[in-house]
Amino acid sequence: MRKWLLAIGVALGLGALAQGGKLEIFSWWAGDEGPALEALIRLYKQKYPGVEVINATVTGGAGVNAKAVLKTRMLGGNPPDTFQVHAGQELIGTWVVADRMEDLTPLFRQEGWLQAFPKGLLDLISYRGGIWSVPVNIHRSNVMWYLPAKLKEWGVAPPKTWAEFLATCQTLKAKGLQAPLALGENWTQQHLWESVALGLLGPEGWSNLWNGKLKFTDPKAVAVWETFGKVLDCANKDAAGLSWQQAVDRVVQGQAAFNIMGDWAAGYMSTTLKLKPGADFAWAPSPGTQGVFMMLSDSFGLPKGAKNRQ
Repeated sequence: MRKWLLAIGVALGLGALAQGGKLEIFSWWAGDEGPALEALIRLYKQKYPGVEVINATVTGGAGVNAKAVLKTRMLGGNPPDTFQVHAGQELIGTWVVADRMEDLTPLFRQEGWLQAFPKGLLDLISYRGGIWSVPVNIHRSNVMWYLPAKLKEWGVAPPKTWAEFLATCQTLKAKGLQAPLALGENWTQQHLWESVALGLLGPEGWSNLWNGKLKFTDPKAVAVWETFGKVLDCANKDAAGLSWQQAVDRVVQGQAAFNIMGDWAAGYMSTTLKLKPGADFAWAPSPGTQGVFMMLSDSFGLPKGAKNRQ
């Protein structure tokens, strides 16, 4: 866990800063994730006691608010020393193509990371011969969370397909559960759509949807949207006003049966809510995605013009 923060330091050339200097880390790791980040910063300062670490966090799940602040800073010529970004087009399609980032390929060669990272992840952070960010984790996004005791009480099992999910939804509604699926703000709904698409199209179909081999007007792709609409009918109507944690709370409190969220939800339930994994709460692949690991990764890049580049 501590290695990611040290990797950020290496990315910024902090060997030269061992006796002093500053490092601003811009992220959305606040709230429930804040204490963990602060603990890692303390570990970092044990290695580099002369460096002042500026923990510049902007609250908001998936960086919804942080990205708006970052855009203002980047366009205003005041970039942070490093910032959190999801690996892939979220960085490459924005700040890399705009020539606002430094190529980190020399760093990867120096540290031996070309051999350490999976090829698929390296491909995700590469563009036109350069490598543009340092991944610090690999999350699984296609996870369905539930409470075993509540499912037993309601007489249902975790659905394995989206057709089963919709049938289970109707069963639970008939038992008085108005919103069997707990959903949060907009980005969590996009997150849900990805699981629906993967579950219906499969890994190859999912890839083809983005490489142009499968058109969005294809009946298979249209069916994804039709199913997604039916899944939304199983969710709470106040989703836009809830954080992802509050959506998880609905499941924990027995107000909903299921929540589709990444594996970081386990940390929230086990650490913040003090629930026991596998007993108080449990999980399964989101419907239709058994045997598939839908990955996302947080990474950090080095903007051109960072004040503490040295």
